[in-house]
Amino acid sequence: MSLKAQDPRRWQMNDDGSITWTIGQLLPHDDHIEMSGKQISCVLRYGVGADSSFHATRSLVWPMLRTIPNNTHASLTRRFAEDGFSHVLLNGKPITGEKVSSITLNGTLVVNSKTTNGFELTREFFPSTDQPVYGEIYSIKNVSGKEAVIEIPSIHLEYNTDPSKGTDGSYFINMDQNSTYVLNVPSGSAFRFPVIYTGRKGQQQKPVFRLEEEKVKRLAFIRQVWNDLVLETPDTVLNRAFAFAKIRASESIYATKGGPMHGPGGEAYYAAIWANDQAEYAGPFFPYLGYDYGNKASLNAYLHFARFMNPEYKPIPSSIIAEGTDIWNGAGDRGDGAMIAYGAARYALTSGDKTQAEQLWPLIEWCLEYCHRKLNAEDVVMSDADELEGRFPAGSANLCTSSLYYDALNSAVYLGKSLDKPKTQLMQYQAKAAKLKLAIEKYFGSNIGGFNTYKYYKENDTLRAWICIPLTMGIFTRSQATIDALFSPQLWTKDGLASVAGDRTFWDRSTLYALRGVLAAGGTDQALTFLHYYSNRRLLGEHVPYPVEAYPEGNQRHLSAESALYCRIYTEGLFGIRPTGLHSFRFTPRLPQQWPSMRMRHIRAFGADLDITVDREGTQLKVTVTDAGKTIFSKIVHNGEEVMIGLSGTIVK
Repeated sequence: MSLKAQDPRRWQMNDDGSITWTIGQLLPHDDHIEMSGKQISCVLRYGVGADSSFHATRSLVWPMLRTIPNNTHASLTRRFAEDGFSHVLLNGKPITGEKVSSITLNGTLVVNSKTTNGFELTREFFPSTDQPVYGEIYSIKNVSGKEAVIEIPSIHLEYNTDPSKGTDGSYFINMDQNSTYVLNVPSGSAFRFPVIYTGRKGQQQKPVFRLEEEKVKRLAFIRQVWNDLVLETPDTVLNRAFAFAKIRASESIYATKGGPMHGPGGEAYYAAIWANDQAEYAGPFFPYLGYDYGNKASLNAYLHFARFMNPEYKPIPSSIIAEGTDIWNGAGDRGDGAMIAYGAARYALTSGDKTQAEQLWPLIEWCLEYCHRKLNAEDVVMSDADELEGRFPAGSANLCTSSLYYDALNSAVYLGKSLDKPKTQLMQYQAKAAKLKLAIEKYFGSNIGGFNTYKYYKENDTLRAWICIPLTMGIFTRSQATIDALFSPQLWTKDGLASVAGDRTFWDRSTLYALRGVLAAGGTDQALTFLHYYSNRRLLGEHVPYPVEAYPEGNQRHLSAESALYCRIYTEGLFGIRPTGLHSFRFTPRLPQQWPSMRMRHIRAFGADLDITVDREGTQLKVTVTDAGKTIFSKIVHNGEEVMIGLSGTIVK
């Protein structure tokens, strides 16, 4: 498809990092966003009607209030439609004639509106960072030019759930509007009041807190993730989309009895981990950001999977659910061993933490051996399915699983050297990787749809989005033909890659992998056009502000790990960072033709605080790397030239 230079925007960016929808003529319009904390998540469905009125429902999820049967989806969930202004009286009458003027997102959602009789209304929506609490703050400002009487009722509702449907018996859900005010409000003055939703087990006390303080904590969390791993490019859309993706990637971590668990969300996937979403997608990202709770969740996920290593080399389950107390393995072996080996090895290297790396080494070894034992007669890895779990055919051996195994072998070599593992073992891994690369080419390399790219499985004769996967794993044998196929009208749609050519189904994860892979392969300017289009659509278009899971399944839920994949487009794609040791890495700067410079600040990987700056210097690039402000590398290089960095300050080969 031909891309416009600028896809239409409903939202605009503000100087403070937020985005705002200024209400105009394109009504009605509805959207939904997920916001999460350590003990709660909210899917907020909101919209503005044709008459500019506001409406919203909030689906509240308490991941640690488990329901029966205690399966993947057994988080207590309730949906509420009450609005805090519903029972407020202005001069003895209900609020009428409200028209929304703007909606702003900054990690909270803020709605501003006006009434026809001289009042300005504000709603603020956000979850608590660490309590089983979701809150809304309502504000009324009198701009009528005369004193007004505002009456705000006190409302207390309690729901007591069926004890036979909870693993801990009955749960209590409370909605509290702590007001009971009759106020004579002068013109120009405003009044705020909270509406609070809480959930708890029957034997627990109702939490006591101040909602204004919870808002401060939420905004402090946003600042924390915005101030580390900062992307600075001439394309402000990319910078802002990256900043927002860090929020969604980081907020969806739940304080379970099994430790911190990063969860996808989407009203379906909480207090549980998956070999793809957590081990493969999100886990390797958090060391770059340096978000401590994210790193703890990543390590915790790998150690949970390690519980299922066994001498018979039976598959590790795809998912560990219910706060770590049960498993889900409904799709059989999806290539989970390759996903875990890939993610654990990348995480261990990037963390720069030798103790953690030693903890994870047995898991990496086990998963590599498992994959080796699954090689078929043609030396590619067999599995029952892939991460799409049978939604589309994957044959007996698919391209994703073998590509992940290939990268994991290479990472294991780097990690093993840092841990002083036996040279003979690492040489075996190197040999297996070299042999596998040849086998991938021979088994999967094919002309599909007129492109000399890959078939996804042996019998496959239709272009698939996942042909991008070798590019992200450093296999560039068919890179140009694969790039051409990915961006051809057969696969690229208005929402990124179709899962299968000719099908309307899309999963953002394949688009995110593809953009990262094309950048890593050197298709910088071609990728940039599509990356800008995609980022603009997700950040400022009709469904904002994060990458999504899929459509039509899930109706484009804001699952969390997709946002981690978005951030990895830049760390591993645009900047081309590849860990080569606990304190060393290589990267391949490729500055887009129209950019004079690009920079990534406060990269927390490898136990450091790195800035990488790339400036155009004539036909070449000046690359500068600092650690905690101290320059450790500065050199003029060719565009696309590989740079090797050792954090002792020396260049490593």
